[in-house]
Amino acid sequence: MSNSFTGSNRLTRRHSIKLLAAAMAASLLPAWPGFAASSGRWQKAIGASNKTLPVIGMGTWRTFNVGNDARLLAARTELVKAFFELGGGMIDSSPMYGSAPDVMGHALSQLDMADSLFAAEKVWSPAGGSAREQVADLQKRWKIPQFDLLQVHNLSDWREHLAVLRELKAAGKVGYIGITTSHGRRHSEVEQIMASENIDFVQLTYNISEREAENRLLPLAKEKGIAVIANRPYNGGSLINNLKRRGERLPGWAAECGCTSWAEFLLKFIVSHPAISCAIPATTRLEHLQENMRAGLNPMPSAENRKQMVRFFDSL
Repeated sequence: MSNSFTGSNRLTRRHSIKLLAAAMAASLLPAWPGFAASSGRWQKAIGASNKTLPVIGMGTWRTFNVGNDARLLAARTELVKAFFELGGGMIDSSPMYGSAPDVMGHALSQLDMADSLFAAEKVWSPAGGSAREQVADLQKRWKIPQFDLLQVHNLSDWREHLAVLRELKAAGKVGYIGITTSHGRRHSEVEQIMASENIDFVQLTYNISEREAENRLLPLAKEKGIAVIANRPYNGGSLINNLKRRGERLPGWAAECGCTSWAEFLLKFIVSHPAISCAIPATTRLEHLQENMRAGLNPMPSAENRKQMVRFFDSL
């Protein structure tokens, strides 16, 4: 496992022409701080550090809670393998997600992708045990020596848990610490924590239909050098499902941003925000994973493209 991602992805020769064209297109876009587009896959700095992450990660809520079903375990292992082969880095889970940590541990034990993994977990009071006990248990379930990022899940007893996570970080037992929220909840409290506590990451809901975080949280994160993980990028799947059900077509100008699907359109909108470090879509299907990962390729939306995206979506 490594805390650093430098952009050296395993690319085959058949991708070279496509990526060269994409890189040329990207050279026309604004060079926002934190972006690294040398390989054709966009990465962003973790806060004020010189370490970077691919902008498209993987969530495991619901999708990896498959228990001991052998067929589903094999399918999830193939999904994780494809994620890394397509340049993925961050995988996010939680003890709230049932068997997801165990399933991830099974997948990782079958693969040799430790150098690509940025492992993000959470502590959660209803899971039982102290924060230290939860972390130790989760490390066993993931079958890894330590996590890159530990977060307080949905602000659950955040003062007590964050104090323990801070001690673990000081002891070199975790690289980064942070807090999470979802569904647009408790933003005032999140803002207070971001302003007063020394944290590296905040995870929150941000997508084209839920942009409230743009008002105060994202500017504050940029000001404080806090990395931001965007959860629920498809609003639990309802965004894409509604667009497809209504037969909505991508606008012609979306091609300027490299968008060939609604998944790419929605994800590129999120990760092109200067304060967003990574989005964590969840899926069980390889073709959807491939769509997700294409959203991390050049070109990315410019500031004007982002305004067009909002106007277009709000007019639907």
